[in-house]
Amino acid sequence: FLKTWLCGQDSPPWFQNITTNLFNASGDILLGGLFPLNELTSNLSQRLQPDSIICDSLNSYGLGMALVMKFTVDEINANSNLLPGIRLGYELFDTCSQSAVIVKPTLYFLTQGSSGELAVMCNYTDYMTRVVAVIGPFSSEMTFAIGQLLGFFLMPLVSYGATSETFSDTSLYPSFLRTVPSNKRQVQAMVELLIKFQWNWVAVVGSEDEYGSNGQLLFSSLATDSQICVAYKGLIPVFGDPEPVVREIVDNIIDNLVEVVVVFSLAQPARAFFTEVIKRNLKAVWLASDNWALQTDVSSLPNIHTVGTIIGFTVQSPDLDLLTPYTMELFTRIREESASQPPPGPDADPTFMMQQCPECWNLSPDNMSLVTKPVLQRTAFSIYAAIYCVAHALHNVLECNANSCLRGKKSQVYPWQLLKALRKVHFTVLGRQLEFDSNGNPNIGFNIIQWIWTNQSLSFKDVGVFYKSLSINNTLIQWHTGSTKAPESACSFECEPGQVRRVKGFDSCCYDCFDCLPGTFQNNTMDIQCTWCVKGEWSLERSTNCTKPIFDFLTWDQPESLGLLLAMVLLLSCQTAVCVLFLQHWGSPLVRASGGPVGGVALLSLMGGCVCLLLFLVQPGDVVCHLQLPLTSITHTVALSTILGIALQIMYMTEFTENAPSHMETLRGFGGWLLVLACCGVQAGICGYYLQEGPSLSQYLARMDVNFIRTFLQCPIEPMLGLGLMQGFNGLLALMSFMCTFMAMKPHRQYNLARDITFATLTYCMVWGVFIPIYSGLNVKNRTIVHVSVSLLSNMGLIAFYYMPKCHLLLKRPELNKIEYFCTFLEGVPATPLMEQGQGDTGEGQQSRK
Repeated sequence: FLKTWLCGQDSPPWFQNITTNLFNASGDILLGGLFPLNELTSNLSQRLQPDSIICDSLNSYGLGMALVMKFTVDEINANSNLLPGIRLGYELFDTCSQSAVIVKPTLYFLTQGSSGELAVMCNYTDYMTRVVAVIGPFSSEMTFAIGQLLGFFLMPLVSYGATSETFSDTSLYPSFLRTVPSNKRQVQAMVELLIKFQWNWVAVVGSEDEYGSNGQLLFSSLATDSQICVAYKGLIPVFGDPEPVVREIVDNIIDNLVEVVVVFSLAQPARAFFTEVIKRNLKAVWLASDNWALQTDVSSLPNIHTVGTIIGFTVQSPDLDLLTPYTMELFTRIREESASQPPPGPDADPTFMMQQCPECWNLSPDNMSLVTKPVLQRTAFSIYAAIYCVAHALHNVLECNANSCLRGKKSQVYPWQLLKALRKVHFTVLGRQLEFDSNGNPNIGFNIIQWIWTNQSLSFKDVGVFYKSLSINNTLIQWHTGSTKAPESACSFECEPGQVRRVKGFDSCCYDCFDCLPGTFQNNTMDIQCTWCVKGEWSLERSTNCTKPIFDFLTWDQPESLGLLLAMVLLLSCQTAVCVLFLQHWGSPLVRASGGPVGGVALLSLMGGCVCLLLFLVQPGDVVCHLQLPLTSITHTVALSTILGIALQIMYMTEFTENAPSHMETLRGFGGWLLVLACCGVQAGICGYYLQEGPSLSQYLARMDVNFIRTFLQCPIEPMLGLGLMQGFNGLLALMSFMCTFMAMKPHRQYNLARDITFATLTYCMVWGVFIPIYSGLNVKNRTIVHVSVSLLSNMGLIAFYYMPKCHLLLKRPELNKIEYFCTFLEGVPATPLMEQGQGDTGEGQQSRK
């Protein structure tokens, strides 16, 4: 591939100026670089002298990062527009990933100018350090060791790998900036991923250093705030034997039945951890922090593909297209130089390169994997961006344009001046805009990758991104379960709608589900207690909300209403027929004996009472409810008071025979009307009391104690005493009428009007007497139906027993509709023998005709 690239494209001209000095280059302005070029090979616990630290095992990843810095500085120097006339130089040192090692090059960077001496001064404002900025270090642990020291001098420390959130505190680390997102951003991405897949029962394992401890602490805090339970937390020792601790960590993961584990660790502790995971044949979903997500330390473990699904977080990093051909050119030149010059002997003075990396003398194109590995390809941009940030800050401090800088190469640039410009830097590199926030954090997010094995070969597949929010393509993830659905990791499964959680133990994710009772509801999915419905609303069992009640009422299209309507129509038809028949015989003895005009009013009132029952078959309202009972009651009062008047006349005639004739006209005229008006007045007073004391429908509904979702709406009958008085008064009128007539003697050969009154009023009393016990035991809807039915029956009883016999006489025995047959009731005198003879003759004539 490299040969094809080189043959297909011409190398940039500045490649001709590449030097083989890997770790230092002279320049007008120097940058310091800190990289983990080697790994520790001596025992620090046995160190007796400050310099007795041996780091002679090459770290290929650290060397690759150092090559990225050399490439970036050479590219900037070749760009005449960024720092015209100014040449950047650099000095790179090995940190050995040890705090005891990194302090020495840091002190060297702080020496005054090129003197190599670190002066003690009262005021360092005009103190000119050897380098104007330090690029690095890679880890949070190393940054922790030197960050505050460089902060004292306000020397910019631009890290390409330190992610601990601690460094966002500018009061402790005033000169710290970084080109990678902090642990806080990474933790936010992890938590959003957990929420996305509804994983709320997880373990978090970290390395026992600043990076892992800080990441674990941040994750636990944010996870708890997001209702995610951390079932177990463990730290893997960085110094010392990790195996006993790792075994305990894996035991706890298995015991807690965790299916998702967050591993916030450095690469080496992560390797020790997964070695035990593979040994235990443990399968789960593993979330890899950026420090080890691409490291071969873990991916090269035998059988690592058997551990389950590994989802990693890596810093968003555009490709550096020229890095590979640049490195090819550099390694080619190193090989040529090493071939033309014999390697230095053991007694020769070591060069700067030889001090840092003895093996680098043998670098050649065969070592291109140093920059082509995925782990470096995906992290190189952080180093590249850090150096470009410093370069753009220098561009501003030196007041440069595309052609020249107002402040020349001999101008002194103090670190604190550069730091001020760095915090304000804003530029575009490789199509990406870069800037820092007030805490020195960049506007860079994460790529989310999955480890994919194909025939034992590992590749990294991008499945999502995170900057301010998570965006992930679920369909791209290949779960170790073989299903397209994400594995579940929960202490308890989600409660059904309308259920709340009752926590078991100390973890909020372990709970039992309980149904919300009627009158309560589940307000939020995370509720531990049902919420009571507000006044005027109700809910059923296992509800997620309360609702205002729904009221039913009798409508004309319901079977019950249709039956009642049919009965009303039939009764009203009968009443109309009676009315028509009475009008046809108006003024006849029978009509006059039945009450005359007062009897007609009674008949009309019964018809009105029948029509008023329609008020029970419409939607209740304030007006309807005020009219229902008063109208039906007062119409019955009119009819019953009329009948009572006639009953009193009959009693007067039978008890006071001598005085009856002289008073009958008064009793049947003015007296009858007066009685009807008096009774109606009393009933009107009772109705007025009922309306005054009882609530309107609106008031009734406003103070109703709602404990139902749906019910039948009946007009409020309050106070119940009002109903009792209204119906009781009508019952009293009927009872008085009955008492006046049931013992009355039948007139000889006269129409028995007392009989009609007796049966009519008896029926009325019986119907309403039965109504009382039945009404009290019924539900609301049936009460309304029974009330209407009883009203119809009592109305029908009055028509059937009081008016129907008279209709029968008018239709079947019209010859009896004579004054002689009703003289007792019309004139208050008993029938004379002549009358009786006449009636007898009439009867004999009728018999002979038959």
